[in-house]
Amino acid sequence: MSTTRQPAIFLPHGGGPCFFMDWTWGPADTWQPTQRFLESLASTLPAEPRAILVISGHWEEPTFIAGAAAKPELIFDYSGFPAHTYELTWPAPGDPALAARVSSILQSAGLPAATDTKRGWDHGVFVPLKVAFPKAQIPVVTLSLDHALDPALHIAAGRALAPLRDEGVLIVASGMSFHNLRGYFQPQTAERSRAFDEWLTASIESTSKHRNALLAKWRSAPFATYAHPREEHLIPLMVASGAGGDAPGKRVFTDEPMGAQISAYRFDG
Repeated sequence: MSTTRQPAIFLPHGGGPCFFMDWTWGPADTWQPTQRFLESLASTLPAEPRAILVISGHWEEPTFIAGAAAKPELIFDYSGFPAHTYELTWPAPGDPALAARVSSILQSAGLPAATDTKRGWDHGVFVPLKVAFPKAQIPVVTLSLDHALDPALHIAAGRALAPLRDEGVLIVASGMSFHNLRGYFQPQTAERSRAFDEWLTASIESTSKHRNALLAKWRSAPFATYAHPREEHLIPLMVASGAGGDAPGKRVFTDEPMGAQISAYRFDG
């Protein structure tokens, strides 16, 4: 595995175990474009990552916590899906040393942080990574959100963690750029989600000073709280943006599953 500089990426992790079903909340091909994007992800990287640091919208703690289990178990934190989706496996190793380093970096930046040797991987981690890295060979460390969900705090965390990219660590922010469960399949959602996505993309494709200032005030965006009645699926993007360097980010994928536009963003700066 290489220590080549890796990007920071915000990706949509879909709905539950959607990539491993014949159907989910609509036609069988609802999530196929997102699946194809995830399947192609590894081929777009400059080298195979030494490790992957994942910030999932499904893990919140009173402070930043890095998952330090050597052999993390899968957390099937979804309900109402077919039985076989609770038997999925993805036996990638953890990396306790990297988890300790993540915690130490955040503490050195003045951000309270700790490690957890028991935490497993929620579906925001193993579902997209099982698609993107099916061989399950690259060590993975997870990082919780701070439950305050303060965008500026998470941007600061990403900025502190950015040097890991130069050590061959791929930073993956796993969430959804639109996450209103009551808004899916509603007639007003397409237009509203597109307006929010347009604002989000324009913000991401700005240099870091403007990008992070805009993201810190994301609630001022068009239809922001419609797109995110609660923002836990957007906040991982703040970490990726903070870690993303000075150059503009780039939208690398977009689609409209279930009538709502979603996008993925990448930072190579």
